[in-house]
Amino acid sequence: MKLDEIDKRILKALQEKGRISNAELADSINLSQSACYRRVQRLEDEGIVKEYVALLDAKKMGVPTTVFVEITLSAQADEVLDAFEKEVARIPNVLECHLTAGTADYVLKVVAESTEDFARIHRQYLARLPGVAQMQSSFALRTVFKTTALPI
Repeated sequence: MKLDEIDKRILKALQEKGRISNAELADSINLSQSACYRRVQRLEDEGIVKEYVALLDAKKMGVPTTVFVEITLSAQADEVLDAFEKEVARIPNVLECHLTAGTADYVLKVVAESTEDFARIHRQYLARLPGVAQMQSSFALRTVFKTTALPI
């Protein structure tokens, strides 16, 4: 699907404020409400807008510690990758899991209450993942910036 400038303005506005009303959105991009509504529906139907979510404050939710975990598997066979991916998806504190090229096979983004809580998550979940040969954890000291908005 080809995105024109109006579509791009809609997407930028929705990324900044997903709960904006159609009337506010239409006004902010200088478009009629009906045309704006049709365009948003089309963007949703095409799967460009996948879903709307609430972004929570990790500190206020009691999980201020972010840890990036690099994992190297013992083998690259499909059954090893599949078993790992199935199990890692079940860990509640893992926010992201990426299959990567480079020194590690996977990089996980994990949140925890504290370093002690991460030690518990490591013992209870991460150390028990199938096929893991090596694991290295890096604690984020401070988040310099964070966004969910894609460049448009």
